Amino acid sequence: QVQLVESGGGLVQPGGSLRLSCAASGSIFSINTMGWYRQAPGKQRELVARITSGGSTNYADSVKGRFTISRDNAANTVYLQMNSLKPEDTAVYYCNARVKKYGDSWSREYWGQGTQVTVSS
Repeated sequence: QVQLVESGGGLVQPGGSLRLSCAASGSIFSINTMGWYRQAPGKQRELVARITSGGSTNYADSVKGRFTISRDNAANTVYLQMNSLKPEDTAVYYCNARVKKYGDSWSREYWGQGTQVTVSS
């Protein structure tokens, strides 16, 4: 099995910063794309940012210039540095990874359990 474990969420004031981490573990042969999604109350889950194994990135327009995604391929870990946080960034943030396990012919998506980010004064 594959597990994604997130950490780094919490309460922060507007304008503040947080860094989320997500470590993948298990019977992992390779990881293609890793990313972060978020879901605010009453809203659909949306893509925040994602990064390929080669380092190509894309971001939601709402976070461009404020958030930075990065990854450590050797550690199977993805990070999300969030700066200049706004109240509208408040949501549960979920880690996502497309993983190929040893012995599998194809990759599949895995999700973390989510970490709460609250931006409030």
